[in-house]
Amino acid sequence: MATITATARKPAPPGILTHRAVRKLLILALAAAILAPIAATQWSGATWPSALTVDVSEPLGKASDWIIDNRDTHPLFLYFFGHVSNIVVIAVRAVYLALLAVGWAGVTAIGALVAWRVAGVRLAAGTAAAFLACGLLGMWVPTMQTLALMVVAVLASVAVGALLGLAAGLSDRMDRVLRPVLDTMQVLPAFAYLLPVVLVFGIGVPAAVLATVVYAAPPMARLTSLGLRGADREVLEAVESLGTTARQRLLTARIPLARKELLLGVNQTIMMALSMAVIASVIGAGGLGDRVYQALASVDVGAALAAGIPIVLLAVVLDRVTGAAGERLGESGKSPVTWLYALVVAAAVALAGRLAGFLDWPDGWDLNIAEPVNRAVDWMTAHLYSGVPVVGGTADWAAHFTSWVLNPLREGLQWLPWWSVLLIVAALAWLIGTWRTALTAVLAMAAIGVLGVWNPSLDTLSQVLAAVAVTLVVGFATGIAAARSDRFERLLRPVLDVFQTMPQFVYLIPVVALFGVGRAPAVAAAVVYALPAVVRITAQGLRQVDPAAMESARSLGATSGQQLRQVQLPLARSALLLAANQGVVLVLAVVIIGGLVGGGALGYQVVFGLAQGDLATGLVAGAAIVCLGLMLDRVTQPTERRTTKKGA
Repeated sequence: MATITATARKPAPPGILTHRAVRKLLILALAAAILAPIAATQWSGATWPSALTVDVSEPLGKASDWIIDNRDTHPLFLYFFGHVSNIVVIAVRAVYLALLAVGWAGVTAIGALVAWRVAGVRLAAGTAAAFLACGLLGMWVPTMQTLALMVVAVLASVAVGALLGLAAGLSDRMDRVLRPVLDTMQVLPAFAYLLPVVLVFGIGVPAAVLATVVYAAPPMARLTSLGLRGADREVLEAVESLGTTARQRLLTARIPLARKELLLGVNQTIMMALSMAVIASVIGAGGLGDRVYQALASVDVGAALAAGIPIVLLAVVLDRVTGAAGERLGESGKSPVTWLYALVVAAAVALAGRLAGFLDWPDGWDLNIAEPVNRAVDWMTAHLYSGVPVVGGTADWAAHFTSWVLNPLREGLQWLPWWSVLLIVAALAWLIGTWRTALTAVLAMAAIGVLGVWNPSLDTLSQVLAAVAVTLVVGFATGIAAARSDRFERLLRPVLDVFQTMPQFVYLIPVVALFGVGRAPAVAAAVVYALPAVVRITAQGLRQVDPAAMESARSLGATSGQQLRQVQLPLARSALLLAANQGVVLVLAVVIIGGLVGGGALGYQVVFGLAQGDLATGLVAGAAIVCLGLMLDRVTQPTERRTTKKGA
């Protein structure tokens, strides 16, 4: 009797209809069964119906014409934008002239001494070697131009980001207002920032600096807010108990407690500013980016590499110095007197160089690597580009990838009825998030159709999906290997460090040399750019799996493969999803830049709009990129759900 009673009280196993994902899919299937016949009858055809598009070219054209006609006369431009432009030009020119006045010896000495003060002798030697390499490659003046632009842009970005982060960190309302803005700016590819600032400020340094500020300020704002909100409550309560005012608590407690987050924000701002400053060469920023852009335009791989190497060196030095400053914050180190010694030595070196006439880099010290690199590229083109026995050449690989993957994927997406694409987006976003996530993703995708760029957006989406698939396969495999082997992880770390600090623009150089121009090279550049983040997040997520769970699996006799499949991967699910999300966002950024090397679609339209001053084409493509990025971010970003325990 007891057994029967216990059996009767045992709850029945949950049915398939009680599963959350199944219920969501059934609801979507019901909605599709009702709405799909209506959509197919009312708007037949696979592509987005023209009746549901809005032609914004005329109002955008009028707005562009008004801005161009009134740029020199309207008070808004004369007394606001004009002053902003003049201030930027004066600041950049002042920094540039100061760098030239110090001379190459002084700049190298100052950089090395700052690195020594922050991180030690090894980084100081590396910094000096990096600056000297820039000169040896014949890129000293372009490097100083980029550095001057960087100094002004970073200072402005840090100031703007810190103010926004301060507001968000101290006010919940401001945090709610800024969060969607910063989310959108995070998924917005860098190219989309260029056209609006060009329209207002024209081609040149002011537009480049302001585009860089808009692009680089969000990480500073986010990390400032995070640091202020994460301050130790006990410390704040102790300070408050002393009768301090809100301003005193901010200056004496909150900001000091958030110093590491603030320095991390500065580090991220510097890296994003350098990346954007290079991309901004398209709108007349000059410097190293302009050399790369001009070389890519003429498919001169040697000249592009000669300008690309200093960009990488500059990125690595800035990343290491600011990263070391954040890591050593609060540690006991050299006394402040060492700063005085460093400044005295740097001033002495700069003065000695000036007296000896060592202001300009000597022409006789230049190393011409363009010619040997181009000869190597010619050899590769002759021997590896095509016709290699058995494996084929790089051009054959690109052609096969285009014909076997990119073309079928693009044709398949464009063959699907437009309403089915929206339905697929809704299903993916709702399964991984909430109905708000699905609604945002669907509205973002629908906005692309309303703007009239449905087919180009699906073309870009096909490139993104292909690149993401390759990135995740290679990235997950490499991340798993790095997590399971300390030796492999140590060997991989410097490679990932270099790849992660390289600006997006630089990735186009090797792919053009290997694959020529087209959509396949754009995908290859996107894969290489996104891989480091996917590998790092995957390896970190697997390494952080609870050791007790791993020990339990080993005690039960699980093999290494079983531990990976049944313990590590399920427990690291959130990290793997984050890796996929970051991979999607990073891939989209480079696929858009791939418009410069024949990627076509939305990237080409943005480049065309910039080159021709066509606001309608460029801005509509930029808006579509924003919507595509927002949709992809929502589809791949899990939303945390608040669960409440019901009472018995």
